[in-house]
Amino acid sequence: MTLRRAALAVALVAFVAAASGTGVRGSHGAQTTGDEPHYLLTAHSLAEDGDLDIRDDLRAQAYRPWHEVGLDPQEKLLPDGRMVSPHDPLLPALLAAPLALGGWVAAKLVLAALAAALAALLLVVAVRRFGLPVRPSALVVGVFAASAPFAVYGTQVYPELPAALAVVAAVGGFAAPVAVIALPWLSVKYAIVAAALALLTLRRRWYLLGVYAAAAVVFVIAHKAWYGGWTPYAAGDHFIGGELTVVGHEADYVGRARRLLGLLVDRTFGLAVWQPAWLLVVPALAWLAARRERRWLIVVVPLVLGWLVATFVALTMHGWWWPGRQLVVVLPLAVLAIAAWAASSRSRLLAVAALGGVGVLTHAWFVVEAYWGELTWAVDFYETESPWVRGLRLVLPDFWQVNAATWPLAALWALLLGAAAAYAYTGTRRAWGRSDTRAPSGTISVDGRWE
Repeated sequence: MTLRRAALAVALVAFVAAASGTGVRGSHGAQTTGDEPHYLLTAHSLAEDGDLDIRDDLRAQAYRPWHEVGLDPQEKLLPDGRMVSPHDPLLPALLAAPLALGGWVAAKLVLAALAAALAALLLVVAVRRFGLPVRPSALVVGVFAASAPFAVYGTQVYPELPAALAVVAAVGGFAAPVAVIALPWLSVKYAIVAAALALLTLRRRWYLLGVYAAAAVVFVIAHKAWYGGWTPYAAGDHFIGGELTVVGHEADYVGRARRLLGLLVDRTFGLAVWQPAWLLVVPALAWLAARRERRWLIVVVPLVLGWLVATFVALTMHGWWWPGRQLVVVLPLAVLAIAAWAASSRSRLLAVAALGGVGVLTHAWFVVEAYWGELTWAVDFYETESPWVRGLRLVLPDFWQVNAATWPLAALWALLLGAAAAYAYTGTRRAWGRSDTRAPSGTISVDGRWE
């Protein structure tokens, strides 16, 4: 299979998986919910008036096609009389034309197309930038593209999917400065990941430091003018203690440390319950650490930083959204790590296929349930009747509603994942010590054949 055909195949898989959920309701009372209607309302304002001020759009109830019930404003009246949604403007700008031409359905299908582009670009980067074989990489990318959270945020009106695409573009060297600069304009919460990528993609092009500095100045000036503060949160009506309270009032950072594990294995909001193959990121990262290849720093560093932001900076991991939202921006990097790890062994690739297949079936099962009117993306998704989800939840810790089983189960999973990491690390170091510069047995050549 050629790279071009494989990229087209995974793009098609990603588009179908994402687009299949276009009509799934955000809540029982509205097609979109949470921040989604506010992003769309800003897109409507950009299309109709060419500005971010949504006062007239709110007054005219322009949100009714995608939010049937009354919309609770997130915006406060600014000193100059404007009302601006407390969200960065790049996503609404991307969706303004599709919304004007085809309504909320067109806007969601554009996001599904971006999910397809993400899958294709991710495969190209895996093969061209990191030298991974085509067929195993296509399998790994395909199973993750066809399951949560990528397939979910492929139609959820949030900046997560476009941000993930920007990260992959930066890592792959496709207009990296543009991709890095775009990240905070999608959401300021991506600034730390963007800064890491900016440094890692310099490649002695020191003039880019000036470009990034100028972009930061423009960002601050524009936000001061449009939102009245350093970030869009200055325009929000619920940050009564100031825009920086978006990270929480007197945040308990020690308590938030539980998210280091919970983001992966929480029984409701963790990644693994919806796609068990995400568990493989732990041995994959240990395997990369054992190999000590500097070229993988551009994958590992932003991935770790993104996980830490989701752990300690995000207000909560249990929110009015599908699980994994705060991690989507860096999860493509986890896919690259898993693809590299899996390509070195037939058994590892089979593990990805088996666990990933469960995740793909879980997503398909959920979409069918949702169209029957039983479930929604944000309110009661965890009530799915999927046998795989219901079975797995029995052995996962509950960090949302802590009970007597939470900490014993958390300790068990920490031990299991730690053992998997240690086994992957020590086994790799021993193999490299024996083989010197030779490739370990069972590796796959660039054209996808087993050696």
